[in-house]
Amino acid sequence: MSNNIDFQEPEEELFEHYRFDVPKGQAFLRIDKYLMLMVPNATRNKIQNAAASGDIYVNDVPVKSNYKVKPLDVIRILLSHPPYENRVDPEDIPLDIVYEDDALLLINKPPNFVVHPGHGNYTGTLVNALAFHFENLPLNSSERPGLVHRIDKDTSGLLVVAKTEIAMTHLAKQFEDKTSEREYIALVWGNVKEEEGTVTGNIARHVKDRMQMSVFADPEIGKHAVTHYKVLERFGYVTLVSCKLETGRTHQIRVHMKHIGHTLFNDERYGGNLILKGTTFTKYKQFIDNCFKTLPRQALHAKTLGFIHPTTKEFMRFDTELPKDMTDCIEKWRNYSKSNASEEEE
Repeated sequence: MSNNIDFQEPEEELFEHYRFDVPKGQAFLRIDKYLMLMVPNATRNKIQNAAASGDIYVNDVPVKSNYKVKPLDVIRILLSHPPYENRVDPEDIPLDIVYEDDALLLINKPPNFVVHPGHGNYTGTLVNALAFHFENLPLNSSERPGLVHRIDKDTSGLLVVAKTEIAMTHLAKQFEDKTSEREYIALVWGNVKEEEGTVTGNIARHVKDRMQMSVFADPEIGKHAVTHYKVLERFGYVTLVSCKLETGRTHQIRVHMKHIGHTLFNDERYGGNLILKGTTFTKYKQFIDNCFKTLPRQALHAKTLGFIHPTTKEFMRFDTELPKDMTDCIEKWRNYSKSNASEEEE
């Protein structure tokens, strides 16, 4: 008597490590070259090995490394183990908590502090600290505990963290509906012409440099973004501005201010770590280098955060002082500007 039962191995579960929605304006390019631009610290050899192993999918079909990427492709890298950034190990990292109740807490994030685990930063993040100090925080849509929004590693300032599911839902909707209040203080290159203004422009990944975002005129590319700015103080070659977010896109202020010709001071990713305005004098270059050492990051601080409390329904507004590295840099520019009052903007 024969036994024809087919004992099949169970299908292996695959985990999405990367996903890229190819923009409308992307030129045809081999996928191994494309992913080298997209995946931080990836080598062509590793990408080709992943393709040979059937780990790279385009529109849900495995492809080889010579596949030519075309506009609107959906590229996914699927592996048999979960991505490290989804594993959160509690770490005893101190937090500067400016307010806390049963529903939420406000954190004043220092610069050089990553918000959540990701490539190259699997430990030492705000999320690792939250996991240590708080239990059973609700997960957001990206399965990150407590996070309602985020700010960049080298941006300092206020973040709200949800402690309950109700708070997470309520706060996330306010950010989505643009009813929250978010004000940032930035030091930007150049003498901003208007006293105040609005920058409107869709934001998406830069076509060539995937570590940057860019503004696109095509309304079908990227996400709608609006930034309102107001001049606070002028120093000739740089300007201190207030930026209020109507939307909250990745790198929004950094991208929008560069788009209008005023890159953030010492913003390395967007070229602000170069001397973009000023003189050619050696003494001036030394002054700028000194400023860069004083403020070794982009000059951006999330100063004010306002929202309706998810439980009491009262509007709450929180404010924090500029950190010392920014105030010291601003003071240097203030003194320089006074001593060079006769010099005009180039």
